[in-house]
Amino acid sequence: MILAIDTATRATSVALHDGQQIAAEMTWLTENYHTVELAPTVAGLLGRVGVRPADLAAIALAKGPGSFTGLRIGMSFAKGLALSSSPPLPLIGVPTLDIITVAQPRVLGRLCAVAQAGRGRVNAGFYRQGPEGWEAEGDPVIVNWDDLLPLLEGPIQVCGEIDRAGYERLQTLGDRVMIASPAASLRRAGFLAELARRRLALGVVDEAATLAPLYLH
Repeated sequence: MILAIDTATRATSVALHDGQQIAAEMTWLTENYHTVELAPTVAGLLGRVGVRPADLAAIALAKGPGSFTGLRIGMSFAKGLALSSSPPLPLIGVPTLDIITVAQPRVLGRLCAVAQAGRGRVNAGFYRQGPEGWEAEGDPVIVNWDDLLPLLEGPIQVCGEIDRAGYERLQTLGDRVMIASPAASLRRAGFLAELARRRLALGVVDEAATLAPLYLH
């Protein structure tokens, strides 16, 4: 059983995946209450499906980019839980924006995934279709909406945390951009767990002592 935790932004998500199905999942918008909401939510999901921390095989974590506070809280919780197990549970850090791409149809050749960064800015990553799905073109960037628009060389899909200002600006690009629906843009821990399971099968895991969050400035 993999426990997946995403506290990278206000869009918070936790899931349990047993390799065959998502046993439990909860996704919600927090008012920056990650500290008081995360532990009870994880305990509730474990109890709901009758799983103990000792039953976990690994912990998957959205490692950023994202907010400083959100990433720090998720990272601290995951590391504490991993190190309290004997032997320590493997951690699997997954880039935040990769999680959004899993739900996106391969309709157009390019994809831009975004997550809120505060002060009118977004973390943005660009992807192309590859044999295994969407593949990152390079490192993510942090930009405001006005600076992002010229980078959206169409045709391109845009998905993720798109606020009202972003939606209005994206609409000015017309057919050059396809905007994902709110449901398709939801960053779910179930997808995080699936990405982590692929990495775990390949032996690609992180150590609690060395895994660090990815911050963009």
